[in-house]
Amino acid sequence: MATVDQLIKDAQERMAKSVDHSRTEFNTVRTGRASAALLDRIEIDYYGTKTPLKQLATIGVPEARMLTIQPFDPSSIRAIEKAIQESDLGLTPSNDGKIIRLPIPQLTEERRRDLVKVVRGLAEEHRVAVRDIRRDAMKHLKDLVDSGDVGADDEHRAEERVQKLTDEHTKQIDDLLRHKEAEVMEV
Repeated sequence: MATVDQLIKDAQERMAKSVDHSRTEFNTVRTGRASAALLDRIEIDYYGTKTPLKQLATIGVPEARMLTIQPFDPSSIRAIEKAIQESDLGLTPSNDGKIIRLPIPQLTEERRRDLVKVVRGLAEEHRVAVRDIRRDAMKHLKDLVDSGDVGADDEHRAEERVQKLTDEHTKQIDDLLRHKEAEVMEV
């Protein structure tokens, strides 16, 4: 019976990782407010190596519509500015030689709707990932039944547990989506 429990435990851990990943992805989608998480995907070419921005600088949020980036190495300021301009964030950095300031402009209604579509797409990707994990678990369960390690009653109970896990994790993703949509549409 331990193999069925291991199978379900593995499925649960993988589904939880998918939910966590969706939460992380949602944080990188821009809303009307400034958030240091916006810059999580930015990588800078630092001495020939792609390096995440947060390893090269201190990122601050001094006010609701402003981010500040203070590089540990002042000589990297131009590379950081260039990486931000080339990113898909649509932000224009300005620097005074020591600190880069990133004003976060007000989102237009059209841009908000586009961002909601992006967030819904991300949510769907993660729901599909959870369903793929369910399919894997069901396949392994079927293999255990075919090899005679698990009986029909145990298979049925395990399938119900896997389905319940799938429903719980899909609901968590839907809750995150609802919260993020409200955050994006908030003026």
